[in-house]
Amino acid sequence: MFEFQVPSISCGHCVKAVTQAVQSVDAQAKVQVDLAQHQVTVETLQERQAIVDVLAEAGYPVV
Repeated sequence: MFEFQVPSISCGHCVKAVTQAVQSVDAQAKVQVDLAQHQVTVETLQERQAIVDVLAEAGYPVV
């Protein structure tokens, strides 16, 4: 499981976009987003960098 700080997440649309981005590299990934904390938790078999890369490509860079 990985946790990411993603400051640009601010609404329901962002949650959907982030979830879809992660699931594009792992359809079985479990994604939880905490809007208040700007935190994304991902349970996946993919490597951390693959998730970081796909989030950045979707416009949600990890800090």
